[in-house]
Amino acid sequence: MSVTLNEESAAERATRRSQRVLFDDVAGLYAETRPGYPRELVEFIAETAGLTRGAPVLEIGCGTGQLTGHLAALGLRVTAVDVGASLIAAAREAVAREPAAGGRVVFRVGAFEDLELPDGCFELIIAGAAFHWIDPEVRFAKSARLLRPGGWLALTGSSDRYDEPLGTVLAGLAAARGDINGSWARPLDGDVMTGTGLFATPVERSWSRRSWRTPEEVVGVENTRALSLSWPPDVRAEFNAELRGYLRGRSRVGCTVWSPVTMAQGRLGARPAPC
Repeated sequence: MSVTLNEESAAERATRRSQRVLFDDVAGLYAETRPGYPRELVEFIAETAGLTRGAPVLEIGCGTGQLTGHLAALGLRVTAVDVGASLIAAAREAVAREPAAGGRVVFRVGAFEDLELPDGCFELIIAGAAFHWIDPEVRFAKSARLLRPGGWLALTGSSDRYDEPLGTVLAGLAAARGDINGSWARPLDGDVMTGTGLFATPVERSWSRRSWRTPEEVVGVENTRALSLSWPPDVRAEFNAELRGYLRGRSRVGCTVWSPVTMAQGRLGARPAPC
């Protein structure tokens, strides 16, 4: 199967690159409200990749450290990169609070595209809700090059599915203000990964968790999304007012958090190099 990965207009690239830095302005809110990842998801990735303590791992787009702490708790040697300095600061705090963190974590502020490391550095490259923000011509090619022989690329993420009718209401509130998400937001599934020719047949699995959120927690989560962060302040304020109005009188709302993972071994595999 052949998949075209590099098609992106200049306008799309400019919008994608401008959106991916917006999360840094709400790093605290992101850390407080986003649901994070189940520990068993990270354990599954490590087991599938055959990682042992001290194995070198690159985390792309570490954000506030929702995956980083789990990786450190497994005793892995993690290089965590993100474009946001405030996000990195929050991730440092999250790892420091991880009581079982036996691994070493090195944080680097910057874009994956600009990251300078020798080929064959890592046994695992992992990205949580971040891989689609990378320049399309770089995503898979650079990842494959940085992996050691037999190394794995693991892509995961998290999506909220609110109980109805809230899910439909939220979609309507967003659509009324113009959905400016680009083509880069589409899922990078197993077919896409295999279609690069750089990776073997992927392994796919998913986890779902039920959660209950207060109205203010719902508003908080919705204000950490690239879509709402892209709106002018007055538009975001109007959105928040309408959402609060709809949720008024409710003590909490139900939500299913879905966390999928797609991972595959690289086909290139450079000679292992020190990272």
